[in-house]
Amino acid sequence: MEPGNFVCESSRPERTNKSMSHFLSSVRLFILLFLVLGVIPAALPGKSPAAPARTARAGLSDDALAAAIRARFAKSKINADHFQVRVEGGVAIIEGKTGVIQRKGTATRLAKLAGAKAVRNNIEVSEAARAKARGTLQEGRRRAQVRRDEGR
Repeated sequence: MEPGNFVCESSRPERTNKSMSHFLSSVRLFILLFLVLGVIPAALPGKSPAAPARTARAGLSDDALAAAIRARFAKSKINADHFQVRVEGGVAIIEGKTGVIQRKGTATRLAKLAGAKAVRNNIEVSEAARAKARGTLQEGRRRAQVRRDEGR
């Protein structure tokens, strides 16, 4: 052998080929599973397996949708505010007054979850609730964020 020419010879070349073959067959199996379980069902027409549950209510009439929204409100703390709900063409219109600023957003979220295409939220938040929210923002730290070793 000439100097500078090195040849690497494996003592078991058949074992290296077998392990490489096993690895490639595992990769092929993984790719096949990925295509079958992930890509192909998403490409098929119709309902995909990952479709959100809220689209199931898209066929509700306006009256049925209003009843579904009221039922969601009844199960929530926002029921205490007695909001009025109307639905016109799948668009929920919510009206009323509240003393808790978060309830306005909750009403919108619950209406959308009930199946409304859109929501017009005409809920009026009291000035006292707005002032309280401003004070909380200026204070900088909400009650839930206070450390236990700090006094309230």
